[in-house]
Amino acid sequence: MKLEMVALEMNKTWELLDLLKGKNLVGYRWVFTVKYKADGTLERHKTRLVAKGYTQTNGIEYLETFAPIAKVNIVRILLPLATIYGRSLSQFNVTNAFLHSSLDEEIYMEVPSRLKAEEGKVGKLRKALYGLKHSPRV
Repeated sequence: MKLEMVALEMNKTWELLDLLKGKNLVGYRWVFTVKYKADGTLERHKTRLVAKGYTQTNGIEYLETFAPIAKVNIVRILLPLATIYGRSLSQFNVTNAFLHSSLDEEIYMEVPSRLKAEEGKVGKLRKALYGLKHSPRV
């Protein structure tokens, strides 16, 4: 949890403000996962802060949720084409990928209890979090 909070703070995921009148407050929860290596031994314990996006209102807090993704069938077509035409393909993984995308909408979230904040303050999200309806799109 400490590592996740450090990542959130380093990416300036939110700014602490007073909740504006008429704005919806999105909750949060911690999701804990155990990751295993291929041989079945423990790799690490993973923790992620997830927004309760099911409380968001369509048309107000988000407009679109569609996100283009690479499907397996497309990858199966691209691999032989890359070989035929002498091209190379690269794959990479971005740690905390959602935290790198900026939000255009105004979304206010409860402040995690581990964050030392003044009473009555909420976090105005600057970056996308897992769980928000439109995070994959941004």
